[in-house]
Amino acid sequence: MHNNDAYSLHGKTAIVTGGGGVLCKTMAAELAKNGANVAVLDLRKEAAQAAAHDIAGMGYTAIGVECNVLERASLEAACASISDRFGGIDILVNGAGGNSPKATTSKEQLFPEDLTTTLEGLKTLFDLDPDGVQFVFNLNFIGTLLPTQVFGKPMAEKNGGTIINISSMNAFRPLTKIPAYSAAKAAISNFTQWLAVHMAPVNIRVNAIAPGFFLTDQNRFLLTDEKTGELTQRGQTIIGHTPMRRIGNPEDLLGTLMWLVSGQSSFVTGIVVPVDGGFSAFSGV
Repeated sequence: MHNNDAYSLHGKTAIVTGGGGVLCKTMAAELAKNGANVAVLDLRKEAAQAAAHDIAGMGYTAIGVECNVLERASLEAACASISDRFGGIDILVNGAGGNSPKATTSKEQLFPEDLTTTLEGLKTLFDLDPDGVQFVFNLNFIGTLLPTQVFGKPMAEKNGGTIINISSMNAFRPLTKIPAYSAAKAAISNFTQWLAVHMAPVNIRVNAIAPGFFLTDQNRFLLTDEKTGELTQRGQTIIGHTPMRRIGNPEDLLGTLMWLVSGQSSFVTGIVVPVDGGFSAFSGV
């Protein structure tokens, strides 16, 4: 996207967790295009390697690494492998995350009749699976905390680096149906601010990107009809509340990403940047 000296990452090493997913794969490729040696991490080995293969096929440097962001041993093994290949770590994008149907209600609001109905498929607050809720929270928050501990320590030891967390529109205003994901992303925004303060003396900047609505593997079942591919009523509501009147493209994240990881934002830390087509600015009226 940029490929100029102002945004050059030549000689730097970047790690992208969740790098096999739609958005993070695009971000990993952009980091590589601007000169970084990129490690694409994903729980799915084949997805990590496929993303890295695509980046390498464009003439840039990338490796795919299987890694579970909820297991310290897996993260430490990945860190050792990346350090052996590329040397020090300069950039961490905490992209691993997602939602689960087990932590999603079937209706936006609870009505009195819902308390006694036997309607098949109805799921309210009272029907949410605690294990599903815990999984979503762990994947998003603990899946950011642990990689930050493992990959952030080498940054601190060399006195410099940049961490980008992935927040969400849910952190600004909780969306209906997905309480666990909303709570977890709110925690990410708060953690970003806390971490920025904590890491400032060792010259590590910490910021977050809060994407608006993009089609991903995690939200496709909520936003599009499985049979027709058309937007669901929920998807149409989102478009109606997005002043730019469209779903985001992965490439829409890249300008903000490159600004935050480059020297162009050298005095910027502790912020959460919405990239949302105006969704967070619109009151609905």
